[in-house]
Order: sequence, then C-alpha cells, then structure tokens
Amino acid sequence: MSMIEVKVPDIGDFKEVEVIELLVKAGDTIKVDQSLITVESDKASMEIPSSHAGVVKDLKVKVGDKVSEGSLLLLLESSDAAVADSAQAPASYGASAPAGAAPAPTTPAPTPTAASFSGSADIQCDMLVLGAGPGGYSAAFRAADLGMNTVLVERYATLGGVCLNVGCIPSKALLHVAAVIDETASMAAHGVTFGKPQIDIDKLREYKDKVVKKMTGGLAGMAKARKVNVVQGVGQFVGANHLEVTATDGSKKTVQFKQAIIAAGSSVVNLPFVPQDPRIVDSTGALELREVPKKMLVIGGGIIGLEMATVYSTLGARIDVVEMMDGLMQGADRDMVKVWQKFNEKRFDKIMTKTKTVGVEALKEGIKVIFESADPSATAPEPQLYDMVLVAVGRSPNGKKIAADKAGVAVTDRGFINVDSQMRTNVPHIFAIGDVIGQPMLAHKAVHEAHVAAEAAAGQKSHFDARVIPSVAYTDPEVAWVGITEDEAKAKGIKLEKGLFPWAASGRAVANGRDEGFTKLLFDAETHRIVGGGIVGTHAGDMIGELALAIEMGADAVDIGKTIHPHPTLGESIGMAAEVFEGVCTDLPPMRKK
Repeated sequence: MSMIEVKVPDIGDFKEVEVIELLVKAGDTIKVDQSLITVESDKASMEIPSSHAGVVKDLKVKVGDKVSEGSLLLLLESSDAAVADSAQAPASYGASAPAGAAPAPTTPAPTPTAASFSGSADIQCDMLVLGAGPGGYSAAFRAADLGMNTVLVERYATLGGVCLNVGCIPSKALLHVAAVIDETASMAAHGVTFGKPQIDIDKLREYKDKVVKKMTGGLAGMAKARKVNVVQGVGQFVGANHLEVTATDGSKKTVQFKQAIIAAGSSVVNLPFVPQDPRIVDSTGALELREVPKKMLVIGGGIIGLEMATVYSTLGARIDVVEMMDGLMQGADRDMVKVWQKFNEKRFDKIMTKTKTVGVEALKEGIKVIFESADPSATAPEPQLYDMVLVAVGRSPNGKKIAADKAGVAVTDRGFINVDSQMRTNVPHIFAIGDVIGQPMLAHKAVHEAHVAAEAAAGQKSHFDARVIPSVAYTDPEVAWVGITEDEAKAKGIKLEKGLFPWAASGRAVANGRDEGFTKLLFDAETHRIVGGGIVGTHAGDMIGELALAIEMGADAVDIGKTIHPHPTLGESIGMAAEVFEGVCTDLPPMRKK
C-alpha cells in the first residue's frame, strides 16, 4: 500500500478560490476522476477531481478554505495496482458553469453523420472549433457541455479572439477611463472642481492589459474545466475531416474531426494606397496606446473609429474624421446621430462627410493625407498633416483564409460562408458562425449562433430565429438601436408610428446633468406592436435589451406603457415613450387623445 498526496491540478487562472462543498470524507473509497470538492470564484464554480484511486485517509481542506494549483486536498491510501492505473489515466475536470446554471449533460452526444476516424492524425476529436472569439469559445464550451470531445484552435496566445484581445473589451476599458475624465470635468458646472488629470499612459495601458488578462485567463480556466483541448496556431482545412494547425514556431499538427464549427471571424480592411508606418494604425494599433498624438485623423466614420476618437480626444488629441457617406455612424437614425454630433462638437476640428481619402504619404514631419470630394459639385478639403492616422473603414470575413474549399465548404467571392438556420454549411457536418457568415459583425450575434451550431451538431432541433439584433455605439453619449429604423422604413415604404420621450423631461437624466438624449419606440401602424426603437444618451447600450425583448415577445405599446418601471431611472423613459405613443403620458404637456 502507498500513501499519496492528492493536490489541486492546473485549473487555469483560478487562484485562491473558495471551497464551497466537500464531496468525500475520510474512509471513502474513490476512483480516478471522482470529484473531491467544489470551488467557486467570481467567474464560475467547478468540481476538482482526484488524480488517483484509493481510500481517503485524511482530508486537508474544509469549507471556506482558499485553494490554488498545488494545494494539498487529502491523503489517499492506494494499492500499487491502483497507483499504476492512476498513472495511465489523464487528468479530468468537472464541468464548469456560472453559479446556479444547470449541470452539463453526462450522456455522450449522438454519433455525427460525418466519417468516423481513420488514418493518422496528431489529434482526434468529435468537434473541432476554428477560432476562439466569443462565438468560437461559446461553441466549444457548449459542445463540451453536450458531451463532445472538443478541440478549440486559436491563433492568439490567449482565448477570446479579436473581441477580448484587441477589440470590444480593451476598447471599453479605455472608454470607461475617458468617461470618468469627461464626467469629472463636467462637475465644475455643478460647483465641484477637480484638478486637471495627470495621465500616466504606461499605467493606463497596464490597466487595459490587466482587464484583458483577467477576461482571457478566465476563459482558459473554463476551457480546462470542460476538458476542451486548446491548440494554438493558424488553422487551415486540408480535407473534409482534417485541419492543419501551424504554430508560431512553424511546427504543424493535424486535427481529425467528426464535426466542425468555423468561427474564424474577420480582419480589418486595409486601404491599398496607405503605406506601412508606425504612425498609421488600425483599431488594434490604436488600442496599443503607444502615445497620444496632437493631431489625429480617423478614416471612417463608423462605430469603431468614433469610439477610438472618443478615447484619444479625451486624452488630449485634436480629431478630424473623414467619411465617404453623407453622415457618420451609418445604420443609426439621423435624429440620434444628430444628438451625438452636437454633444461632441468640441472633440472635432473637422468632420468631412461625402469625402474620400485618395492619398496618404508618410513624411518626416507627419502623415500627409489628400482628400477628394465624393460630391462633384463640392470642393475637396485641402491636404493635411497628421501625427497619427487611424484607418477604420470596416472589416472583411476570413472565409478565404482558412482553405475552407479543401473541406468542400462554399465561400463567396467576398469571403463569406452561407449557412442555414442551424448554421450548417453546404457540407453537412461543418457549421459556421459569427462574422464569417455575414452582417451584422457583432459578438452577441455570434454567441447565439454558436449555441445553435453546437446543439444542432449534437442532434438537437435548435435553429437561429432571432427577429432582431441590437447595435450599440459606446461613444459619449451612447447610441443604441434595434429592429427597423425610421430611415429604413421610409426607404422601404413601411408605415410606422412612433413614441418619443425627450430626456429633458427625465428627472434622472436632468439630475445627472445629461439630458441631451431621447428614447424612441417605433410601432407597426396597424397592429401597434413594437418593431424597432433607439436610445441616445448615457447607458443607452444597457437599456436597449428591453426593446429587443419587447420586439421578440410581440409587445405592443400598451404592454410596454403598462409595465411599471422604477423611478427615477433612465429606463423609465422606455415606458414613457410608449405612453407618448398612446397619448397618455403625464410627464409631458397635454397630448392628442387616442
């Protein structure tokens, strides 16, 4: 007989996590992989399994203790045979999910329709997921929860894809800092004056990186907890059931899969006439925050460019924006954009709409940019010199970069992959989700598609049938919209009626000193059911979900107006906008009767 110390294995970025439940006691006979304790962090709860089989002699932890990798859990008395068996068994982790979530199924997934394993490969799996952005990791985790042996291939060193590493999350960290700086400056009008902020750009960059590390580290822990095999490298298909992964050192591995989900995302669009120069950046380069320029040009007036303009402006840069179209933030109704633009006049020296960028030259003294008017009757702006130029003209799908054609997957000329409502491509055992299947290129859309794809692959009757997908510009003020817009309805001849509640009549908005915005609901002219809506103002993105839910549930104006919203909040403006539509709002002057 041997006495073995059983310790906490590698559980990713989970450190000093609390023991919330003991699953064994002294004298119990346990098997390899049997769960010993349950731990919980602010990210998830998980069960820690045993690395060996034997009889528990002494528990070394109790409920409330904090443990990390390497912490001693118990002493185990084991026969030499059991030790040998344990040495052959791989480490295993219990399924992880947010506290309160349903446990993962323990039954295996249905046998896929794809070919069974044959031939040689470095790795074999039931499910391969290519790309670990929000869509990809959600697909992999859902597939693992459904009992599939899952491999997740990611080109970044950490999980999370563009969104968590160089997109959504780091940009929101910087936007939060910018919002605090702007808000403290505005307090002077209310009798509270702060000194001018001293910006330590290195420390600010460190904060942004820390946010990213916390999020990506949490994903690594959840991947381990679900026994998802993460393979780092660039993946390309070499057949209908094989993917080749090239690591950063040039080494290659082949993964053989029964089913696959393509979540390869998109890449920034580069302008062919723009030279390579460290002063010319895309969104990834802008988020590196190398320096704060004195004068900066943003090429492209979409959400990404305007969010970065907000950050750099607050940090001290003077901003110009150039946009080919006739207005900024295309997709949102012009009345909302007008509110945003008026509030942000101080940020910009020039907003050049209906203007093309036709030349960019890297000079010693700066980046020279040449413009051309998109309107033949207008005069083009004079060439300008900038300290930094951000190119934010959109993103293109990565469908052509993964050799999908070698798997038989059809890819359009633009790089998109067509799928059905189950996210299935023209190859029955290969699915696709996220940016690579089309607009809108939004993380929250990809996550929902991921769940559908994984469930469909497991034989469930899941379909993507969302009626609407909300959009948010995390600028200041925020602009959020969902469903059909007024501009779209006019262009298509759709008859709508609206209820609009100005925030100048919102007690909370006035108290906040931010009453420039409004909430707008759009209703079908005949049924009075809500079909769209928009909010411009602080925290608009946090509230747009209620409008999305109302549209999905087929709510009408009475449903929304009769729903009691807490007072005083910005959210009650949604109920009041519905009351405006019905002509019964008592927070505005007398209205027409219905």
